[in-house]
Amino acid sequence: MATTGSQLGARHIQNYSEAASLEKHWGYVDRVVPCTNDPGSCAYLDQVYGSHDITMVYSGIFWAIVAGVLLIWTIGRRIFPSPRADELTTSRMDNERLAEINYRRSRIRRTAASLIRRYLLPDSVRFIFGRTTRLQVLILTVLAGYLLIFSFVGLTYQTWITPIKNSPGLHNTRTTLGPWSDRVGVFAYALTPLSVMLSSRESILSLLTGLPYQSFNFLHRWLGYIIVIQGSLHTIGWTIVEVRLYQPQPQTAQEWIAQLYIIWGVVAQGLLLLLFGLSTPWGIRLTGYEFFRKAHYVLAMVYIGACWGHWANLQCFMIPGLAIWALDRVIRLLRSALIHYQYLPNGSMGFRAAHASLTHFPDEEHGDVVRLDFSYPQDPWKVGQHFYLCFAECSIWQSHPFTPLNLPKVQDGLVSHSYIFRAKQGETKKVAALAVKKLTSAPSATTPLILSGSYGESIVKHLTPDVNVLCVAGGTGITYVLPVLLSMVEQPGAKDRKVQLVWAVRKKDDTRWIEKELDTVRKAAKAQKIEVHIYVTREASSKNLSISDISEKDEAAVKEVALTSPVSSAKEVRSNSTLDVQKIGGQGFDRHPDLNKLVKEFVDSTVRGPTTVYASGPGGMISDLRSIVASCNSGAKVWQGNERYDVKLVCDDRLEW
Repeated sequence: MATTGSQLGARHIQNYSEAASLEKHWGYVDRVVPCTNDPGSCAYLDQVYGSHDITMVYSGIFWAIVAGVLLIWTIGRRIFPSPRADELTTSRMDNERLAEINYRRSRIRRTAASLIRRYLLPDSVRFIFGRTTRLQVLILTVLAGYLLIFSFVGLTYQTWITPIKNSPGLHNTRTTLGPWSDRVGVFAYALTPLSVMLSSRESILSLLTGLPYQSFNFLHRWLGYIIVIQGSLHTIGWTIVEVRLYQPQPQTAQEWIAQLYIIWGVVAQGLLLLLFGLSTPWGIRLTGYEFFRKAHYVLAMVYIGACWGHWANLQCFMIPGLAIWALDRVIRLLRSALIHYQYLPNGSMGFRAAHASLTHFPDEEHGDVVRLDFSYPQDPWKVGQHFYLCFAECSIWQSHPFTPLNLPKVQDGLVSHSYIFRAKQGETKKVAALAVKKLTSAPSATTPLILSGSYGESIVKHLTPDVNVLCVAGGTGITYVLPVLLSMVEQPGAKDRKVQLVWAVRKKDDTRWIEKELDTVRKAAKAQKIEVHIYVTREASSKNLSISDISEKDEAAVKEVALTSPVSSAKEVRSNSTLDVQKIGGQGFDRHPDLNKLVKEFVDSTVRGPTTVYASGPGGMISDLRSIVASCNSGAKVWQGNERYDVKLVCDDRLEW
């Protein structure tokens, strides 16, 4: 490809200096008309330009389909909205009112949602696609199928043997390989702005669909793989043409590779392969996630610039990609600026960092846990949203997503934040080391933070009083589900609603991470009919556990289950108490709760209404819950009016691979 006709003189045998007129072609160089070359060369040029025009049409159709799907989705959200919790009165609702709400709900929408979850919620071909749903894989398959089919449709597969001026006895072999290579190259360009859009934190797609930005990470990653394949095929195709099919050699190949637009093409392909290598699980493990993320940002934009240098005629695809990337970064900076532009102690206005108090929970075996608490003047976020935190004392070039474990309440103009995270590698390990160092010298140590956010969507927006709630968390994943329970604690109790928390931790001391918040839930548990089940997975049952290990002066009963007992066998505890702690593990090994039995028992025991399962934890737990929740859905029974089989899963999948 090239930006001017002269650069294509050798390849397309067109003499622009003697052209009677030029014919415009969008995204390609102008064509000399009429064609004055030999019949074979003229027929080949007809194929080249005709194929390119069709390729641009196919690219336009692709983008029209994307825009149409987004438009239909956006309109559908407005015409068939789900019931919102804030549209209902906060007073206790009677049976007649609940029945009226259920009647107004769209039976078609709920039935369709249940059917989709039944068949498309579980993971699909995990060893290839990782922990992602069948729905995501289906969308990818449709997209890849379109690109595959239209990479070959509309081409005339033919070979032309054409003479070479001033080279008697030699000839060029012109085939459909050239136009086909151009087509896959154009498709790679056309997909670039969509790939950038799918990766944006300040996501336009989230505004239109209501889905959190992290929901598009899978499609972004695999769309990148498709672009790598297309770019590689484009490069290989034209290399064969110029090095093998065109004569004389090696003169033709040497002149071809020395052209500026080809040099830019080589740079673009090299950057594309580098991006691919760094984004694989092996590349991330080798270089670290922080390096991958920063390098990905920079290399992606340099790649777009190299694509522009290679073929500026297709800048219609490069400009949107650059604009989306730049807008995303500008909005991120504005978000942080709006949060931190505050009154300073001297009365002036300026940048002011938040200072978080540090609490350290040592754990040499699995990684220390750090808790951050601070208050800051800002607007409250929504339950389920998260912030990106930059630990200024460690590095101002890195930020990581964390979900507040508390409710967003404004008191005296300040909003409280509380976070916990486990120190593994990289930045979190540095923060844990910093906490140990500071707390050694001062018991009330703090560290400055820079916030960006909030990001994501409210996960309780559609949590009406008739919805049963099951919260499942593993380790520090409690931060995602705990605010759901805390928000329910502050609402009037709903008749016949069932609410339960299942939290798996490695050691019983891990409950100290959220001791205050857990105490709040426990005190309101009887009034709100909330059951709390804590499973200790790496400690065996013992005789010395008392309620004081969890909280003092509480009425909750604590039940230990021996290693030989079934995980979910303590039915007397579930029925007679609001909290039970079960030690199900052993020294040196894990024993996890039987989620399949726990979830199905919960759904079967509901009196009425649909169920929402909130979950956060290890990827394996999320994968298991997808399959379990899918099996609990039944579109036929929901259509018949049995809402028990309308079971929804809301999970935190930001860190899934």
